[in-house]
Amino acid sequence: MDIMRVLTRRRLIASIVAVSFLTACQDAPVAVLDTPSYQSVSSSELVAESSYPYSQEFSGTIRAGNTTGVGFELAGKINALLVDSGDTVAKGQLLAQLDTRLLQAEKRELNASLAQNKADLDLATATLNRSLKLKKQGYASEQQLDELKGQLSSLQAAKSRLIASLQANQLKIQKSDLLAPFNGSISKRRHNLGEVIGLGSPVFTLVQHNNVQAYIGVPVAVSNNLSSGKTVNLRVRDKFYQGIIAGIGAELDPVTRTVELRVTLPKDAEVINGELSYFSYQHDIETAGYWVPISALTDGVRGLWNIYVITQDSQQRDRVERRDVEIIYTSKDKAFINGAISANETYVDQGLHKLVAGQIVTRQTSLATR
Repeated sequence: MDIMRVLTRRRLIASIVAVSFLTACQDAPVAVLDTPSYQSVSSSELVAESSYPYSQEFSGTIRAGNTTGVGFELAGKINALLVDSGDTVAKGQLLAQLDTRLLQAEKRELNASLAQNKADLDLATATLNRSLKLKKQGYASEQQLDELKGQLSSLQAAKSRLIASLQANQLKIQKSDLLAPFNGSISKRRHNLGEVIGLGSPVFTLVQHNNVQAYIGVPVAVSNNLSSGKTVNLRVRDKFYQGIIAGIGAELDPVTRTVELRVTLPKDAEVINGELSYFSYQHDIETAGYWVPISALTDGVRGLWNIYVITQDSQQRDRVERRDVEIIYTSKDKAFINGAISANETYVDQGLHKLVAGQIVTRQTSLATR
């Protein structure tokens, strides 16, 4: 019985070992691989252009149509100053006066000389009339009459001279009052009360109202494309105005090598004399190229830039290819480029820092802004 039990136990152990061996000899299950995942990129299509708009900005200064140093036509001492810097004045308004006491004395002297001349004229006229009566009676000679007529003519000439002197004196008195030649504002007072000023020395600087103009220098090529009466865009500080070209200079500035434009601003333009103004000029430059966003460009070598174009390999997979391009013009967030690229090719328009040349990608079309 013991022998039978031992045999039975051995057969059971052998069976278990055989089953384990057969199980170990079976093939292990094969893992199913997933489809490979590639970097997704935003892409756009290159559109060929024959030109690009080129914008230039030229600077100038704001000046009133008339910025005048207003002064007396005579020398003398300032007797009154009726306005000061910052005051607004109207045409014909009294601004200042000179001391006229000497002129008033001269006027009285001339009036006295005229009165004396009148008395001499009356006497000479009466004497001549009596001599003419005596001549008829034979009591006066021709010589005497000629002398009396000459004396009368001399007195009449002296009267004319005195009247002219009196008129000149009166004009000097009038010009001792300084009047505003036009409506404007006093930008600066140059002399003080009681000062003795020279002939023609300006007392005030007067800036005219409602006649503001911008004087801007532009290259000859730009001035040749402009004409008087044309409307142009100007910027003063952060405000934009539409001005009209009032005139184009006829000579080239020897220092700046520019031609001066004179542009009239609107009457309600809020500008100050001497401010900077900027003239924006835009025109098309004929050259072939493509507009792309700045985000589509990366640094290249030897002064060039690179763009990533998406091409297909032999297995019809999208692959990134690096191309050399040249930036012709930039405008805000766009660039006009040309180089080793062709129309209708697809390029990566952003996220270039995640890519390397030759990388397989999955394209995702985006709307590129032109």
